[in-house]
Amino acid sequence: MPVLIAAVILVGVVCLTDLLLTFGVIRRLREHTAMLGETRGADPPVTGLAAGQTPDPFAAVTIDGAAIAGPAGLRVVAFFSRHCPACPGRISPFIDYVRANHLSQVDVLAVVTGSPDEPVAYLGQLADVAQVCVEEDDDDLAKAFKVSGFPAFCLLSASGAVFASGFDPAALPAPEPAAA
Repeated sequence: MPVLIAAVILVGVVCLTDLLLTFGVIRRLREHTAMLGETRGADPPVTGLAAGQTPDPFAAVTIDGAAIAGPAGLRVVAFFSRHCPACPGRISPFIDYVRANHLSQVDVLAVVTGSPDEPVAYLGQLADVAQVCVEEDDDDLAKAFKVSGFPAFCLLSASGAVFASGFDPAALPAPEPAAA
């Protein structure tokens, strides 16, 4: 009988210790959740360029064979990656943004990065609203805009400087009217 009482007391102490540790872990998780919420206030930049900075000059060829020299003349530049799981879900919002702001195809550039041997299902959709360039990872266009993540959307001012950027095209402001 004394062994049974000792075993019950031991189990009780172990359970009480486990309960105290669990409460400590829960308290710590709440603190970390609060800290993450504070740091998440602003989205990280999608490019290394701050508002007002101009991307490096670049030259590219579209899938239609047209030459593009930029960034002058472009209003919106979108970057997609073949390896990005979020990119296909951003195609429709990007197309909606372009159409809602009545941008012409020559004002919009869509860049798809990755291995040129891999097919891209959404190239046709992009080609309906934008000039489309396909380039290998970390080629000239991504370097010119210092893209740090995909998908990335840059709204450019009439002078070619970055006006706004983000991971969601719906969050971009409307482009400023083109100079007459």
